[in-house]
Amino acid sequence: MPVMDVDLGLAEFREEVRTWLAENMPRTPRPGFGAPMREWDADWQRRQYEGGWAGIDWPQEYGGRGLRLLEQIVWYEEYVQSGLPIGENCFVVALAHAGPTLIARGNEAQKKEYLPRILRGETPWCQGFSEPGTGSDLASLQTRAVIDGNELVINGQKVWTSYANVADYQEMLVRTDPEAPKHKGITWVICDMHAPGVEVRPIRTIDGEAHFCEVFYDDVRIPLTNVVDEINNGWSVAMSTLAIERGPVALDYQLQTVQVVEDLVALAQDRGLLRDDSLVMRLALLRAEAAALRSMTYVGVSQATPGQPPAPISTAVRTFWAELRQDLSRLALEMISTSGLELDSWTTYWLTAFSSTIAGGTKDIQKNIIGERVLGLPR
Repeated sequence: MPVMDVDLGLAEFREEVRTWLAENMPRTPRPGFGAPMREWDADWQRRQYEGGWAGIDWPQEYGGRGLRLLEQIVWYEEYVQSGLPIGENCFVVALAHAGPTLIARGNEAQKKEYLPRILRGETPWCQGFSEPGTGSDLASLQTRAVIDGNELVINGQKVWTSYANVADYQEMLVRTDPEAPKHKGITWVICDMHAPGVEVRPIRTIDGEAHFCEVFYDDVRIPLTNVVDEINNGWSVAMSTLAIERGPVALDYQLQTVQVVEDLVALAQDRGLLRDDSLVMRLALLRAEAAALRSMTYVGVSQATPGQPPAPISTAVRTFWAELRQDLSRLALEMISTSGLELDSWTTYWLTAFSSTIAGGTKDIQKNIIGERVLGLPR
């Protein structure tokens, strides 16, 4: 059920979105990897921009429409209903992480340089946070950056870097003061992925795709003008990035999960499985949890402040979503039985659901945050 269209303008906006998507959505399948995938994603992002649907809640001066989060919710609701893929886009880091971080923490020159190109579908980004041995304990990162004149010289390695093989830029955390406490000597920088010394090695995963990559840096030079905020204040900027990742920009993933529950109910009906009372009870529980997820998502959005990181409740929403996604994918595999041995959409959904409680910080880390910042419990 969509968010209530409490005013006529919102209802008209919804109809406009629905009509535009029906007339303009891509008609060809999305390629799975490489240059054809980037070209498909760029074309679709450019089409959204030209139609006035890119950056709905981004400031107008940087190419967005400057509308309310309510309009952004309506867009995501209709996008999910249209059946278009969610999250399968090499612009996801640019749109959901880097762009919002620059809006919140970047300087004016950086906003003007990067934000319009993101919305126009010109520059995919990737994220350079995780390293071998540095995942949930992000502050232990070891990739070094040394100031040399007006440049940073970077050496080190990142891993699990989605779409690094097709990205033009990277939001990157580097250690600029090895003597400082580990949360203090970190800097958030914009790395040109085409700079000399950057080497990308794709990692093929169990589903046959190679979206993850290792990235190596050998005396990579980037200008100090690419530092977002200030040298050694990158941990604060990174917390803005991670909070944004768990906030309103995650609406599409969360609303898609609500739709997937309905798809699972339809699958059970098509296969004549609704005669099994125990299965019906499990589906009913998933549907109730999906309704709770939708309500929690809207509460989180209502508490969001433009230009500021989302409220701590967004972490609770993300954690609940991740566990729900794994529960429903597990039930889906049980329902399709031996046909799940073939790689189809439900099998792929089940495989990718494993990362839900790991990516962006493990569920254990998230629950500590909920305990401390939402419930007020002692550390």
